Amino acid sequence: MLHLTLRQLRVFEASARHLSFSRAAEELHLTQPGVSSQLKQLETGIGMPLFEQVGRRLFLTAAGKELYSHTRLLEQQLSFLEESLDRLRDMKQGKLKVSLVSGTVNPLALQLIAKFTRAFPGVKVSLSVGNRECVLNELASNETDLAIMGLPPEGQGLAAVRVAKNPLVMIAPPDHALVRERRVALDMLERETFLVRESGSGTRRAMERFFAEHRISFRPGMEVSSNEAVKWAVQAGMGLSVVPLATIMAELETLRLKVLDVEHFPIVRYLYLVHRESKQLSAAASTFRESLVNGAHEAGERVSMEA
Repeated sequence: MLHLTLRQLRVFEASARHLSFSRAAEELHLTQPGVSSQLKQLETGIGMPLFEQVGRRLFLTAAGKELYSHTRLLEQQLSFLEESLDRLRDMKQGKLKVSLVSGTVNPLALQLIAKFTRAFPGVKVSLSVGNRECVLNELASNETDLAIMGLPPEGQGLAAVRVAKNPLVMIAPPDHALVRERRVALDMLERETFLVRESGSGTRRAMERFFAEHRISFRPGMEVSSNEAVKWAVQAGMGLSVVPLATIMAELETLRLKVLDVEHFPIVRYLYLVHRESKQLSAAASTFRESLVNGAHEAGERVSMEA
């Protein structure tokens, strides 16, 4: 066991995670024979087979499952080591992974990231996008440094700070009858059909909470999994919807969508920068967090001065 190499373990981890030698080879930029050679050496060193093939499917043996659980822990410890070394490096370099909840992929969130990359061009920023559940899983498993999302859930060991306003507005196609109305009463909306985001979406939960608080029943229509699809469906006349204002600026400029003047709207929401409470942030992650928090404070001061 003392002769096992880190390279062999990483080849095994990728093969076990994908349950595919070809996908592991692609991820690690190796040939498939190269992957097979590393795994054969590893099995020889351990003295037991790690994989078994049934038909065309690949499975882990009992020894493979045991080794996989330990290689995952090893990868996590190596990630902690890398983060610790990052904190000792000059901030002109380093790596940073940021995850965005798909509902927050808008010019506002991207501008926050772009401002940081301009200030620190030597930091390699990796950006991933997923639904709310996916991003929360990434945070829980330490697969991302920071995430930008709407209000995060409580009781999951997450630290969060507001970084920008993200108001929700009600949208309609330009030819909708309510576009000509001013201060549309909420009870007028009960006869309308609403396009809604998928269950668990922060935008959907905010929308449902708003109508419940005002004791208004609304008629949900089609469930849509992205803001982009919501915009297209509203333009096609399939119903009204509630979306972040920052996601529809292009459609407003080209008159493809209209924001309805509805009482008690917009719904005031915020974007939050989130990380695990127990996570030791790298220099890059700490600086990114500080830059967004300082930017939020400056924006708040500007609003106060203008007021």
